[in-house]
Amino acid sequence: MTATHIPGYTARSRDIARSPVTLAELELMKKTALFSDDDVRMLKLSRGILEDQVEAILDVWYGFVASQPHLLASFADSEGRPIGDYLSAVRKRFGQWILDTADAVYDQSWLDYQHEIGLRHHRTKKNVADGVLAADIIPFRYLLPLAFTITHTLEPFLARKGHSPEQVTAMHDAWMKSVQLQITLWSYPYVRDSDF
Repeated sequence: MTATHIPGYTARSRDIARSPVTLAELELMKKTALFSDDDVRMLKLSRGILEDQVEAILDVWYGFVASQPHLLASFADSEGRPIGDYLSAVRKRFGQWILDTADAVYDQSWLDYQHEIGLRHHRTKKNVADGVLAADIIPFRYLLPLAFTITHTLEPFLARKGHSPEQVTAMHDAWMKSVQLQITLWSYPYVRDSDF
């Protein structure tokens, strides 16, 4: 399935709002995270390593979420039953997110889509893309801790194609920085006006 055929995937679409975070502010965030052109190169290198492992990575991540009732609750109905179709739809977008992160394109369209992802985690637009009646928010208290889980469990996949330990570490560091930047952008709807 190509990105353009993933239901609810609206990256680079004119149908999403412009991010309230400017590209200049993003540059300052990148400086704060020590995110450099070398990190962009390492992310791009990781794409070729990860693209045929996306389903295996998602199996690890979904296995973790499924094992944590407090996380799975965000994808459940009012009776606490996981909504399979919802989890499947999110999985397709999550797989594309891996490739998008590895593509390392930080332009206005990318920034706008990060804002859209944040809105979809927040009660502002949660469940809208998939038309489901699940929990109305992914609690903010879980967003930041998941940055560790995602990047920590990714490292073994980065090491599977024979790259040097130094390259694997550099790719892993780039992923940690990028995920931190993205989750910070996703937090915008959770933060009081003018406090972001």
